[in-house]
Amino acid sequence: MNAESRRPLLLAVAGAGVLAVATLVWVGRTLLAPAPGSKGSLLELLDDNPRLAKTQPPAVRRRPAPLPPAREAWVSPLRQSCPMRDFALQRRLESKLAELGRKRQRIAIDPTNYGKRFRRDLFGNPVDPTPRLVVLHETVYGLRSALNTFQTPHPNDDDQVSYHTLIGQDGAVLDIVDPSNRAYGAGFSAFEGKWVVTSRKISGSINNFALHLSLESPVDGEHEGQGHSGYSDAQYDALAVVLVDWMGRFPISPDAITTHRHVDLGRERADPRSFNWTKLRYRLAALGAIC
Repeated sequence: MNAESRRPLLLAVAGAGVLAVATLVWVGRTLLAPAPGSKGSLLELLDDNPRLAKTQPPAVRRRPAPLPPAREAWVSPLRQSCPMRDFALQRRLESKLAELGRKRQRIAIDPTNYGKRFRRDLFGNPVDPTPRLVVLHETVYGLRSALNTFQTPHPNDDDQVSYHTLIGQDGAVLDIVDPSNRAYGAGFSAFEGKWVVTSRKISGSINNFALHLSLESPVDGEHEGQGHSGYSDAQYDALAVVLVDWMGRFPISPDAITTHRHVDLGRERADPRSFNWTKLRYRLAALGAIC
């Protein structure tokens, strides 16, 4: 077949191609454009039709998540200075760190008082559930009182509370909620402009990416006052060891160790009262965690 005889065939093929492209463009505009007399496209109407939607993959209607209200930045007391390393303290704490896995106790609590970490927020946006923040608390009353609360079923969301770990006045480490799960340590809260909205009842919370650790309050702290006699050296030892363990397992920096007082957006929390950051700083420095 010579060039003259092939020309009509080539023109026909080219015309068919143009027609096919035009048809695809028309179909795309029809599906995406609002249907006559409606405010949604045909694709949107398919999503909204319960009968037809069964044949469609579930649509995730993402919306931007709201940002938390502005508040003062966190200035970590652990960064105030880099103390000289105390080698006697270092040896003592390294021994406690080596024994931590054997000595820490696992206490079961009622499943209404903790939950799974979310991978999407209330608006369909993916969120990172990896723990990357530590919030320090205190029990106000003794360990037994705290455990009774955690082991009591609380079907009402407003009553649910828990921490990942408790540290007794004698330095005992009690693990309450596995770090892979979400403890209910803070309600309306944020840290450095970050929170995750997972409930319509609470504007936002740090619980989805936080680890909560609570120190047992001394007897003279069993009240709502501003302070008490403080925590024992055994508690500061155990606290430093648990923090170093967490910092080795999760992307937690010293700057991401904060207090319930700071993250609470309702400005109602004061814990941990009478906390001595210098004692913690010296211990973390001895373990090489901040210097």
